[in-house]
Amino acid sequence: MNATTIKVDPQLKNSLDKLKLHPRESYNDVIARLVDTAYDEKPLSDETVDRIQEALEDLKKGRYYTQEEIEAELGLD
Repeated sequence: MNATTIKVDPQLKNSLDKLKLHPRESYNDVIARLVDTAYDEKPLSDETVDRIQEALEDLKKGRYYTQEEIEAELGLD
């Protein structure tokens, strides 16, 4: 894969940082997700977008369970 360097202003970079699903997600992945969404024929509802934002906030604040934790809770380990 050939890489290309692009310039973005600090505000846009900050916005891209906030859209990361996890801290190590690449900007390429964030932008690809945005492009996929832009060309999606069926846009997300406002309710779905709100729920996604809530989930992202939960992830950022560490409010989630790992698969291992869930399996242990359900006695599947």
